[in-house]
Amino acid sequence: MKVLVTGGAGFIGSNIVDALVEKKHKVAIVDNLATGNMKNVNKKAKFYKVSVTDFNKIENIFKKEKFDVVIHHAAQLDVRKSVADPSFDADVNIKGTINILEACKRTKVKKIIFASSGGTIYGECSSKAPDEKAFANPLSPYGVAKLSVEHYIKCYSALYGLKYTVLRYANVYGPRQDPFGEAGVVAIFIGKMLKNEPVFIFGDGKQLRDYVYVKDVVSANLKALTKGNNEIINIGTHKTFSVNQLEKELAKITNYQNKPIYKPKRSGELLKSFLNVSKAKKILNWQPKTDIVTGLRNTVEFFKKQK
Repeated sequence: MKVLVTGGAGFIGSNIVDALVEKKHKVAIVDNLATGNMKNVNKKAKFYKVSVTDFNKIENIFKKEKFDVVIHHAAQLDVRKSVADPSFDADVNIKGTINILEACKRTKVKKIIFASSGGTIYGECSSKAPDEKAFANPLSPYGVAKLSVEHYIKCYSALYGLKYTVLRYANVYGPRQDPFGEAGVVAIFIGKMLKNEPVFIFGDGKQLRDYVYVKDVVSANLKALTKGNNEIINIGTHKTFSVNQLEKELAKITNYQNKPIYKPKRSGELLKSFLNVSKAKKILNWQPKTDIVTGLRNTVEFFKKQK
């Protein structure tokens, strides 16, 4: 297949590109390098330094390359930034995606796979992990934008026959992780611990998250190339891990001896977020394979090599 990965120089996108290249797909990348990095770019992929907000350039790339599938990860990633500047968030995450959808329509792309956010769309979780039918309750402009884009994608599918798979991610972590996404705490903690700098925990550290390893997320994207047409699917572990547990486990792995410093909790932060992933198993024949301790060890090893 000929596949475009937007945001393919970023954390998740670049890992997907590597896997696609390994499977002998023809791959192109669109990334403006706002948060992506050229050192992540696979040399066997064609690279375009372009923003998804620049429709003319995007359309020209689509006309030239004639993609079969688009895997759309280019985004404004920072939830806190979306709160501070919701207009910018909407420009990139909503209008940028409309540009991609228009280009898909005009060049007859067969399918789009969209990186959505289970961590922000469902809002505060109860004792039961939400499945895809659960009420959407985004509590940030970032989450609102992701949910809006899901509706735009469904609209383009109904109007123009564009197939889609929406993958609602839990908190993705792993090699090449940046500190901006919802799981950025993993990268931040590792960076601080390896430099023996103070580690800060906001609130009491009992916040619970569903941390899913990036290689498992990559696997879900590859399966979605041929499965899960016109479906919204959660991608996570159905398990929770607290910030305190995360700090303790990483301190053990990195041999970090200092105690964390607790600071006032951030306003609007969710106390509990995790996902029911039974649909992914049924529709994509996918389930997470990497336990949190193994994933954290792999991530620490990657950061050590970067040093």
